Amino acid sequence: MDPATAPLLANSDQDRREEEQQEPGSWVREFGTESKKLWKLAGPAILTAIFQYSLGALTQTFAGLVGEIELAAVSVENSVIAGLAFGVMLGMGSAMETLCGQAYGAGQVRMLGVYMQRSWLILLTTACLLVPIYVFSPPILEFFGETTDISQAAGKFAIWMLPQLFAYAINFPIQKFLQSQRKVLVITWVSGAVLVIHAFFSWLLILKLGWGLTGAAITLNTSWWLVVIGQLVYIFVTKSDGAWSGFSWLAFADLWEFVKLSVASAVMLCLEFWYLMILVVITGRLENPLIPVDAISICMNIQGWDAMIAIGFNAAISVRVSNELGAGNARTAKFAVVVVSVTSVAIGVVCTAVVLATRDYFPYLFTNSVAVAEETTKLAILLGVSVFVSGLQPVLSGVAVGAGWQRLVAYINIACYYIVGLPAGIVLGFTFGLGVMGIWGGMIGGICLQTAILIFVTSATNWNREAAETESRVKRWGGEIANQSIL
Repeated sequence: MDPATAPLLANSDQDRREEEQQEPGSWVREFGTESKKLWKLAGPAILTAIFQYSLGALTQTFAGLVGEIELAAVSVENSVIAGLAFGVMLGMGSAMETLCGQAYGAGQVRMLGVYMQRSWLILLTTACLLVPIYVFSPPILEFFGETTDISQAAGKFAIWMLPQLFAYAINFPIQKFLQSQRKVLVITWVSGAVLVIHAFFSWLLILKLGWGLTGAAITLNTSWWLVVIGQLVYIFVTKSDGAWSGFSWLAFADLWEFVKLSVASAVMLCLEFWYLMILVVITGRLENPLIPVDAISICMNIQGWDAMIAIGFNAAISVRVSNELGAGNARTAKFAVVVVSVTSVAIGVVCTAVVLATRDYFPYLFTNSVAVAEETTKLAILLGVSVFVSGLQPVLSGVAVGAGWQRLVAYINIACYYIVGLPAGIVLGFTFGLGVMGIWGGMIGGICLQTAILIFVTSATNWNREAAETESRVKRWGGEIANQSIL
């Protein structure tokens, strides 16, 4: 038996006996304690997601006040070009959640700064590889059916937004670095302050001074770099309780292993991130697509705001699982998964009830068209199902990131989303003539299948073995060099 695993495996029977002996009141108190820890992480993470999501949304709103072509340019660049880059960067940066969280839990605090620098190297290189997509975005957009005028305007705006791409590359490793140490309030305060500044200067440059798209690009780029600078100032000044010891040549060590985990994280997240984006594209292939596309866009807008809650819990459970596994607390990691799952399901039930109860009213917040509103009302049932399932699914993905299962989940996503869900949606929508209801229904089936598999994987997990593997990973990746001097 591996000496590293023996103590943990030996305690498994004892942990089980302790669980069996616990009284209901004790379990409730433990649930409350874990819930407080969860919300301390999830609350600020939800606010951060809303603040950062609002940067692009606010720019889009001000651009819409200038003119239709400006609105289209910002909307297409923000949702398609920048959305693609956002998914890739956030996904690759998620490797930091696994490594930093587990190293922090194991007490290898100094390695967090090294991991962040490795992630910077990888993400900056990836950003350079994504530059051609920005440069050649007009023909790419036209290839997917966008009009020439909108493609040219969005392409011009995309080139101006290249600084944002490199801000993504720096920002996401920083956020994972701070999140793994539970310093989520720092990110929230910085993002909130930048949003206030962004709102004022967007009004000033885009509307008051009449700079239009130029003003939009200046304010959005500047705002994202202010987020980066604000967080870096905090890290460099405070040293983040020893997690930052300066730049180090160790950042160039073990890069290939780091790249593999980063790519697996990116594939896992992008397969999820792009899945529902494809829904809008496929709906546009229907006969007379204008009303269905408008209706599905309204539903995606609602789900986008609801997703901010799921993103917060995703970050929170990733931190809790990685920290506890790094510390060797297998039972606590398992219990944290139970608590976050129960909490997410409860919130999902409430959000679903709100959607269904207001399905005759909320469409008119986004449109004056009776036809679009009626189509949106029809889709509200599927929106409710999607909101419910999407409440638990990101949480289980967060568990996977915290435990380091990115590669496994990537395979599950490919099978459930693109081998089952997407073909089922196309068949139901086009072959059986069910239209947008069939397309979305089939794709929701893929999400339900993926969620069911993740529930099974999580339930069947031997958390003592996961803790032992985490200890081995931390030693292999950082334990032997953690005491070396950092330049």
